[in-house]
Amino acid sequence: MNKTENIRAYSSPQKLTEAMHSGTVLEGIAEVCDAEHNLWVNLGCMRGVIPREEGAIGMASGQVRDIALLSRVGKAVCFTVSAIKEDRFGKLYATLSRRDAQEKCQNEYIKKLRPGTVVEARITHLESFGAFCDIGCGNIALLPINSISVSRISHPRDRFFAGEDIKAVVRSVGEDGKITLSHRELLGTWEENAAQFSQGETVSGIVRSVEPYGVFVELSPNLAGLAEPKPDVFIGQGASVYVKSIIPDKMKVKLIIIDSFSANYSQNKKYFFTGDYMDYWEYSPKDSYKKIVTDFLEKI
Repeated sequence: MNKTENIRAYSSPQKLTEAMHSGTVLEGIAEVCDAEHNLWVNLGCMRGVIPREEGAIGMASGQVRDIALLSRVGKAVCFTVSAIKEDRFGKLYATLSRRDAQEKCQNEYIKKLRPGTVVEARITHLESFGAFCDIGCGNIALLPINSISVSRISHPRDRFFAGEDIKAVVRSVGEDGKITLSHRELLGTWEENAAQFSQGETVSGIVRSVEPYGVFVELSPNLAGLAEPKPDVFIGQGASVYVKSIIPDKMKVKLIIIDSFSANYSQNKKYFFTGDYMDYWEYSPKDSYKKIVTDFLEKI
């Protein structure tokens, strides 16, 4: 919302007209969806309307249902300016097209993506099997739950919330153009995560799994350790744990739970990878007998 293009375009009708002629993609909050299912947006210098049929690719043909418009109220939408007109009271308003912005994004950005490309994404909603992400102007990609982190979670809400901006990496591009994302490759290798902890320390974590043989405690999104069994410990609790040992060749961190407690607590996501493309990622230490890798050049 504070992008330079938005600030400039919304400053005056003249600047908004310039954005219209240049085809600039802008962003604003959909404030109202009226009875005809047109979306109304506050553009600062005037109001703008996205007619129902311009609300999304496939809306005019019936491929997309109206709930796609109703659910945008109170959220950011991208659009281009189609025209600036006067209403019957002589007040200026703009007609906008979200469909056009989506098509521009597909043609100029999304169709050029390939496996291994790092993208900016915004979480739109969460399901038990994964997170749906907006990767540009309302174009949606799926981030499966098993690709969110190496440390296992029971539901994507353990890691994300709707509206959160994240980074992700393109895992695959289907023949139909649908994109699947991954996230764990950006969160560091076993060694990078383990280097944040030392034997003999007592640190905090989150209980992710309780098994007869022990309790898995997440120390960071890409690192969990196994603690000795302890009664009255439950999934989702916070825990203070003593780091008993760190064993790289077995990719193990042995822990002792000092205390467990209820807490609204989540791990901060630290992105170890800061580039814009990766073709291969190896989580495992080189001397580990177990290998966890992602080959983005591999056909899946």
